[in-house]
Amino acid sequence: MEHNKIDAELQDSYDDQQKWVLDSSTDSKGEIPLRARTGAWRAALFIIAIEFSERLSYFGIATNLVVYLTTILHQDLKMAVRNANYWSGVTTLMPLLGGFVADAYLGRYATVLLATIIYLMGLMLLTLSWFIPGLKACHEEMCVEPRKAHEIAFFIAIYLISIGTGGHKPSLESFGADQFEDGHQEERKMKMSYFNWWSAGLCAGVLTAVTAIVYIEDRIGWGVAGIILTIVMAISLLIFFIGKPFYRYRVPSGSPLTPMLQVFVAAISKRHLPCPNDSSLLHELTREEYTKGRLLSSTKNLKFLDKAAVIEDRGNENTEPEKQSPWRLATVTRVEEVKLLINMIPIWFFTLAFGICATQSTTLFIKQAIIMDRHISGTSFIIPPASMFSLVALSMIISVSIYEKLLVPILRRVTGNERGISILQRIGTGMVFSLITMIIAAIVEKKRLDYTKQHHMTTMTMSVVWLAPQFIVIGIADSLTLVGLQEYFYDQVPDSMRSLGIAFYLSVIGTASFVNNILMTVSDHLAEKISGKGWFGKDLNSSHLDRFYWMLAALTAINLCFFVIVARRYTYKNVQPSLAVVVDGGDDVETASVTNTSNYK
Repeated sequence: MEHNKIDAELQDSYDDQQKWVLDSSTDSKGEIPLRARTGAWRAALFIIAIEFSERLSYFGIATNLVVYLTTILHQDLKMAVRNANYWSGVTTLMPLLGGFVADAYLGRYATVLLATIIYLMGLMLLTLSWFIPGLKACHEEMCVEPRKAHEIAFFIAIYLISIGTGGHKPSLESFGADQFEDGHQEERKMKMSYFNWWSAGLCAGVLTAVTAIVYIEDRIGWGVAGIILTIVMAISLLIFFIGKPFYRYRVPSGSPLTPMLQVFVAAISKRHLPCPNDSSLLHELTREEYTKGRLLSSTKNLKFLDKAAVIEDRGNENTEPEKQSPWRLATVTRVEEVKLLINMIPIWFFTLAFGICATQSTTLFIKQAIIMDRHISGTSFIIPPASMFSLVALSMIISVSIYEKLLVPILRRVTGNERGISILQRIGTGMVFSLITMIIAAIVEKKRLDYTKQHHMTTMTMSVVWLAPQFIVIGIADSLTLVGLQEYFYDQVPDSMRSLGIAFYLSVIGTASFVNNILMTVSDHLAEKISGKGWFGKDLNSSHLDRFYWMLAALTAINLCFFVIVARRYTYKNVQPSLAVVVDGGDDVETASVTNTSNYK
């Protein structure tokens, strides 16, 4: 009789798990969401559509920015690349602030709304700077130096877009991933696919930007392109509103930094206490008490921090866990969340080399395309230089599709891992392709320089087709490493910090842009000191980009070795199994965990 009662309770738990979303999210009315009416792909498709429009706007500006700075604002190569990298760096570091605000105070949905409005303001100012007489770049059709008013308006506009991206990018991507419940087996697998299809939608936006939008900028005008981008962004805001009843929402849980600080303070204050070998003796809440996120199991690394969860003087009424301050006693889950963040630091650091390689595809690679022969054979059509970036987007879309539909099913059978291979293996594989990209780029640029010297008395230039391999290979690298980084930083951060997790991924690219500027300055200075001639001249023909690319290839190779060492020692998030569910209706009760733990890597 008792046995049947347990069976019935387990079956009820399973039925609840199928009907309701039990991961602390709410629907648009603040109630527990019904699985059949909210979240999953029905909500994620709205969000992917919005990402398409945001990336359309961003890359419509980013890929042609060096062209704009050199042709409209008349900056030299070094200054243009530096300004482009500064903007890219700020744009990809701003999500750290936006992600923090979303997780701690506003929530992801509200942050996306506010960020989109700021983004629209930037696009509108950028557009108006081409139509208001006092803000136009030139008095006439051609001018040697642009108006100061236009320059100021332009930089204010693109940095408003940076601020908008700072709130939009981390909040929207993590909001999309929130639509899939980790504790539900089918939705967990959907989430693994979500990051791949998110990237495919992103690339579709990039592809449209670097073909249609860039063509309009080059042939019709930046003002017309600005009007189109503004209208598209306004439509995306409307789409976001339409999807409101289908979304699942997470209530912001306050500053995530306070619990981290509490763990450090508690561990230091109890540094002289012995730490028990049995993790069950450490302080932890029950599932009924812990309502925000998931409980984590204790791991063996960074054991010093475990002292924050040591219960002092067991049996003493004054030291009962529920009566102690969180500054004196932390839970195992809080301790493990701090460990997760500390373990991420070396991974973040050793992916910067990839970010530096990826940065070249929107700066120096585009600048190379400007001075090469871009005619399509047999026609008068000239390919806009920034449209070469379409090869990156196409390569990424094809690579993601092949990886998702062909490689993952095969790898799942071979490795037994739900993802096919672990997240860090995917990231590392992409870094190998970024190394190959730099080698190809160095060889092609050396050939271009030799060709230019050989034909310096003629107007002949090398075909831009020679650049295709480096754009295609960096696209493959992006499909592996960039998508892997998105998934890694979303999955491995504490549940309450997932917008910040996406911001951490973006900060890799942002920091890499600043590091790239430093490398350009230092390498140019050292080359000038050693040989009397720097690597970066006033134009590409007086520069030596091939040597800079070889240097990046060497740094990437060395960095890859360190990444492999760190990745092999990495400890993934270890989530405690959630409610057991009935999987066999026979006499013997068999149970299975709803939440994956060690295989969720």
